[in-house]
Amino acid sequence: MPKRRRAPLAAAVQDGVVLLVALLLTCSIVRAAQPVISSAVPATNGFVVHTVQSEFQSGPTKIYARVPDKLAHGVRLPVLYLLPVEAKDEQRWGDPLAEAAKLELANKLNVVCVYPTFSHLPWYCDHPTDPGIRQETYFLKVVVPFVERVYPARAERDARLLLGFSKSGWGAWSLLLRNPEVFGKAAAWDSPMMMERGLYGMAAIAGTQDNFERHRIPTLLRERSKSLGSEPRLLLMGYDNFLAPTQQVHALMEELKIPHAYRDGPQRKHHWNTGWVEEAARWLVTGR
Repeated sequence: MPKRRRAPLAAAVQDGVVLLVALLLTCSIVRAAQPVISSAVPATNGFVVHTVQSEFQSGPTKIYARVPDKLAHGVRLPVLYLLPVEAKDEQRWGDPLAEAAKLELANKLNVVCVYPTFSHLPWYCDHPTDPGIRQETYFLKVVVPFVERVYPARAERDARLLLGFSKSGWGAWSLLLRNPEVFGKAAAWDSPMMMERGLYGMAAIAGTQDNFERHRIPTLLRERSKSLGSEPRLLLMGYDNFLAPTQQVHALMEELKIPHAYRDGPQRKHHWNTGWVEEAARWLVTGR
């Protein structure tokens, strides 16, 4: 028996219904992707804090922020992102909010200081199969847009400044090297820049060796060596635990002719509060 053809009107109606269903499904997906972020409440050391519910993290996270005490009307400022080395609000390796307050970074450098937290150990990459460990996506799609929407932040590459040490020093460089059009500068102190596999808890966050390779610093430096421009955008500082990797990645960057700033000491304890933050933050903002 020959197949019956649909009447033109019936076909149009059916196609329209399919299109409508597809649009509704798309809208529901978009709505589901929107994070829920609370209003600011006072936190410690002059910061305020927002609580975040995002599909990119497996539980509630936070965004801490502090602006200068005196803000000129209509002026928008660079943002200094202090990147955590621990999950949630853990402080085994020190208190970055206390350090930022002690140094008066927001006032002295005239910046918005931001400290985001993560539900898992932060290595600033997306797990290939676990949707609740999408750290790079969370930072790019939730944290940065929220800060630039709510605070007097300049929404441009050179105003987005990344500072970290150890895991978050790796993360600062990884974020910039993978997204050079998004971030202006990154400073790293005492970080395991030459890792060849996922150590220090990274294996569980990266998920696979292939995914780790996509974030591996020497690989990214080789891939991006020609695209970072003529002005230094990376600051490399040491040291306590990672003197050899610091020296090795410096040598690699010299070989690749990548402009960068380098400080090979003095030795300090592997901790937020041992005196390295001020120099790193000043270089990010002023280049000196």
